Amino acid sequence: MRQAIVWLNDPLNWTNPGGILDRLGEHVTLSAGAVALGCLVAWPVGVWLGHRGRGGNAIVVLSNLTLAIPVLATLTILPLTAVGFGRPAVIVALAIFAVPPLLATAYTGVREVDPQTRDAAVGMGLSGGQLLRRVELPLAVPYLAAGFRTASVQVVATATLAVFVNGGGLGQIIGAGFGLGMVTGGGQILAGGFLVAVLALLVESGLALAQRALTPRSLLRPRRLTGAST
Repeated sequence: MRQAIVWLNDPLNWTNPGGILDRLGEHVTLSAGAVALGCLVAWPVGVWLGHRGRGGNAIVVLSNLTLAIPVLATLTILPLTAVGFGRPAVIVALAIFAVPPLLATAYTGVREVDPQTRDAAVGMGLSGGQLLRRVELPLAVPYLAAGFRTASVQVVATATLAVFVNGGGLGQIIGAGFGLGMVTGGGQILAGGFLVAVLALLVESGLALAQRALTPRSLLRPRRLTGAST
C-alpha cells in the first residue's frame, strides 16, 4: 500500500504522456461510448416491447444469454471481425455487456405503468404513439435511470479489461505494473486498481443522485401501513 501511495503522489505519473490523466480520459471515453451505444440499442427495443406487452420471456432469455458471454472472450473475438482492433472493439464489447440491464429496466418501466392510468389516457383519445410518449415513457424514466446507473457502473469497472486488446484506459496502468513484476510494479498495480474503484464509486454516487432527482416524490415516500395495529 505504501508503494501505491508513493506512486500516486508522483506528479509525473499524473501528467506524463500515458499517465493517469491520459488513461482516465480514455477510460471515461470508452465507458461513455459503450453505455451510449447500449442505450441506442436497448432502450428503443425495451420501451417498444413494453408498450406492446410482448417479449418479456425473450428479454429474460436474451439478457441471460448476453451475461453468459465473457467480456474478455468478446474482446478477443471482435478484433478478428470487421470491427477491428483497439477502441472500437472495446466499445462494442462493453456495449454488449451493458445491454441486459438497460433492456430489462426499459421493458419493466413501461409495463409497470398503472393499467388504470393507461386506460384513462386511452379513454381521453390518445393514440398508441401518444400514450407511449406522453404517459408510459415519462413514468418509466426512474426505471430507465436505474438501468443506466447499473450499466454505467458495470461498464466502468469492466473497461479495465481493455488493456488486453490495447484499448487504453486505467487498465493500462495495471498492465504496465504487471509487466514490471510484483516487486517493482506492485505499487503501480494497487494504484491502478484504486483509481478504477474510485471512478466506479464516483459514477455510482453521481448517478444515484440523478436517479433520485428523476424519481417522482410520490414514489420516494414510504407507504404507510393500513389497518388496525396490533
